[in-house]
Amino acid sequence: MSQLHCLSSSSSLTAQYSIQLCPTHSFYPKKSLSSRPSSTSSGSNFALTLPSSRTNPFSIKCRQSEYFEQQSFTRPMRNANGNDAVGALPPRVYVGHSVYKGKAALTATPRPPEFASLESGAFKVSKEGYVLLQFAPAVGMRQYDWNRKQVFSLSVTEMGNLISLGARDSCEFFHDPFKGKSDEGKIRKVLKVEPLPDGSGHFFNLSVQNKSENVDESIYIPITKAELSVFHSLFNYIMPYLLGWHAFANSIKPDDQSRLNSANPRYGGDYEWNR
Repeated sequence: MSQLHCLSSSSSLTAQYSIQLCPTHSFYPKKSLSSRPSSTSSGSNFALTLPSSRTNPFSIKCRQSEYFEQQSFTRPMRNANGNDAVGALPPRVYVGHSVYKGKAALTATPRPPEFASLESGAFKVSKEGYVLLQFAPAVGMRQYDWNRKQVFSLSVTEMGNLISLGARDSCEFFHDPFKGKSDEGKIRKVLKVEPLPDGSGHFFNLSVQNKSENVDESIYIPITKAELSVFHSLFNYIMPYLLGWHAFANSIKPDDQSRLNSANPRYGGDYEWNR
């Protein structure tokens, strides 16, 4: 809130009045009124001297730039420990890319990595992010049953396999959510990507077997070269973020790097090239 400071040379009393807006221009009455422009490092000011029967003038000073400068400052995001949050990102935003065909619909949605805090106050990636593929069967013209959807989580390595896929190449991914546990084998998911006969794209075929829920379903959808090219572009862009490399890049500071290199001379490329 801007403030008006009323000063009088005849008294040491200073009064402050809060106003909603302090204009940057002056208003002059019909009678004589002298103005005195002033300039300071804090911003543009002006002073008005009102005529008075007294010998000591009554002046009004206005400062507005200080208020706006304070409002434009934004504090960084911090976690519960008082440290800067990883990446200091804005509120979460949900995105996805979908392809709709006559037999099914396919939606790809990125899922962020998970971070764990260390005693030193730093963070490390505890779980890499992934891209969630959701397959929904069609139940009518441009109508899809998302209650019967089947999902498949693509890892960064599996995305790399799809990106490097040639026009006549095929690949297959197998997932068991309970692998290595007592329930291993109860759920089996197989995603096959095979070229179309005319070479115009690839078939994405997801087969899911869930013995506990007596589910055995297969959903397939054709993906054209153009549509697959869009997925490739999205995969290439999002992969560094799924690995948490954006958080690392945002945390780099010149003073931190110099302190780390001086504390550990064996760290970094200098040691490798100087051997």
